[in-house]
Amino acid sequence: MPASTETIPPKTPTPGGAPRTPSPVFVKAKVCLVGEGSVGKTSLARRFVLDQFDDRYLPTMGAKVTKKEVVLSPDDTRVVLTVWDIMGEPTLRELLKEGYFRGCHGVMAVGDLTRPDTIAALVDWVASVRRVAGHVPANVLANKADLASSPGAARELRDFVRLLPGRTWRTSAKTGANVEAAFMDIAREIARAAMVQRGADPPRREHRLEVEGT
Repeated sequence: MPASTETIPPKTPTPGGAPRTPSPVFVKAKVCLVGEGSVGKTSLARRFVLDQFDDRYLPTMGAKVTKKEVVLSPDDTRVVLTVWDIMGEPTLRELLKEGYFRGCHGVMAVGDLTRPDTIAALVDWVASVRRVAGHVPANVLANKADLASSPGAARELRDFVRLLPGRTWRTSAKTGANVEAAFMDIAREIARAAMVQRGADPPRREHRLEVEGT
């Protein structure tokens, strides 16, 4: 199901018949933040929504849902992202995937650069979402970039990019590096898909970041 869109009514024309600017578009979308436990999903959501970081680890039970509205330039498209921070338990992922992933419009797949196994697991996480939601846009967040990444994680990340082409970001929830940019990028891709669906001109892509060493 595509993200819902609506056109915000234009203001009354100015005297003299001056041309009106195109009406901005309002998009509502669900984004699923997925990945193994303790990779930093909750911290990334907190950094994006509240611009805060808490180094205490509290495992997510079920799903945490937060919202943030962003505005995409240059056409002022407004996107309300409902971010679902999904627990990192693979067995429950399969049991509860219909409830968690249905209606998803984009995936943020999060791995830990210091733990190669969490990068390797992202293929299954993204596949699980897409089996329910269809071929929705996916961004890969290689998190904890403030820490030294392991050689194994770097190899897994390169292999993952080959298996599942998409945009990959080295992020740090602690410092905020690339967090805002990664979420803005998925918002732009979701808005693009929604506007193509309704026959409008999609917003231009502004962000693109390659994985180092790929």
